[in-house]
Amino acid sequence: MGLSKTEKFTTHQNELAIMSKALGHPARIAILEYLLKANNCICGDIVGELGLAQATVSQHLKELKNLGIIKGSIEGTSTCYCIDSEKWESISEAFSRFFGQRAACSDACC
Repeated sequence: MGLSKTEKFTTHQNELAIMSKALGHPARIAILEYLLKANNCICGDIVGELGLAQATVSQHLKELKNLGIIKGSIEGTSTCYCIDSEKWESISEAFSRFFGQRAACSDACC
């Protein structure tokens, strides 16, 4: 989908696509699962948990932060990350509305 074509779609469709793209990498899902499991801010443990290079983890954290699903704060020489609960709820509701729709076609039609 070209950037110049996004105006042809609704705001909701564009937002779901942006969220899907940001969540579309298993490392990002692993980061979110780790932060959810920890249930508090994590400082520096993410690289060790995932077994990926620091630069790779930083790039994934940047994408999640750009989406707004995580937030970070600087504490000394490290950055601590946690789930933004308001954004988490917003994204959860958006996907629930989308996947809560019923398919009009029955299993017998295709």
